[in-house]
Amino acid sequence: MQGSVTMYSTTWCGYCRRLKSQLDREGIAYAEINIEQDPESAAFVEKANGGNQTVPTVSIVPVSGGEPVVMTNPSLAQVKQALGV
Repeated sequence: MQGSVTMYSTTWCGYCRRLKSQLDREGIAYAEINIEQDPESAAFVEKANGGNQTVPTVSIVPVSGGEPVVMTNPSLAQVKQALGV
């Protein structure tokens, strides 16, 4: 089974750009959702962050399966650890 990474971001977020660059460099695939263009995703991010639209918010399904792990502004090391790679 393969894990998955979904990043909730905005076009103007420097932290989002940095994490995307790091994931690209490591060859970790991810789906990106711009919360400014998707109200349902914006609501998900708000729920995960106490009512704030804090990005990047990342949802990770581990390689071994199981429940998704949601993190706000994680480091590359935290993403890899949650992913199980």
